Amino acid sequence: MLIAQISDTHVTRAGVLASGIVDTAAMLADCVAAVRALSTPPDLALLTGDLVDAGAPEEYARLRALLAPLGLPLLAIPGNHDAREPFRDAFGDQPWMPREGFLQFVHEVDSSHGPLRILGLDTLVAGESRGELCETRLDWLEHALAAAPDTAALIALHHPPFLTGLREMDEIGLSGRDAFADIVARHSQVKLILCGHLHRNIQTTVGGCRTATCPSPAHQIALDFRPGSPARFCMEPPGFMLHRWTGEAFVSHTAVVGDYPGPFAF
Repeated sequence: MLIAQISDTHVTRAGVLASGIVDTAAMLADCVAAVRALSTPPDLALLTGDLVDAGAPEEYARLRALLAPLGLPLLAIPGNHDAREPFRDAFGDQPWMPREGFLQFVHEVDSSHGPLRILGLDTLVAGESRGELCETRLDWLEHALAAAPDTAALIALHHPPFLTGLREMDEIGLSGRDAFADIVARHSQVKLILCGHLHRNIQTTVGGCRTATCPSPAHQIALDFRPGSPARFCMEPPGFMLHRWTGEAFVSHTAVVGDYPGPFAF
């Protein structure tokens, strides 16, 4: 099974550039074309938050139109730039979308390598950039994992449950991350944790489980570890990730969007 992870698309209204600079819609269209051009088509697309820039219904309508050529089943969780009710309305046709409350789900996949459960978590704090896993959301996760202890699981959430060293981004990071790590440590069936928010590929372990953030198909967060350095973005090569489930583990690849020389024979 092959999962395409696309994150932090920040789609705006027509005629508006993100941060006054980035044509995120055009860059998402390029990303969709790159996914469609893969020699092995993914089985589904997992969208890990900040799908639009201002949480407006017209942005979500534009997002869905841009994603339509993928022709793939979609799973999506919100980020801090999303708005819960417009997000719910935009994906209301999806069977995994809850009709009320937090935007959390369990999606079960019967792949050729055995069953897999994909759990989506809602870390959104309305009107704020930071993320949160409150007691209610953590309890939901605990019970969802306990319901199927023998089935491999992937957890997706927007805000990464770890500190990255990028100070400004860590300050708008995730509260509840220690409790989240404790839950993961108790459930060995969790094979991979996927996040967005950082607009970069960053990897570590949380609760003993491999955890990764995804690059954006648009702009990337500048790599700057200096204390007090401001959060800035740069136009490094855009990308997305591919996660191949083998039945025992996930093998992850970062794909770069764009035209480059090659491939050449060795």
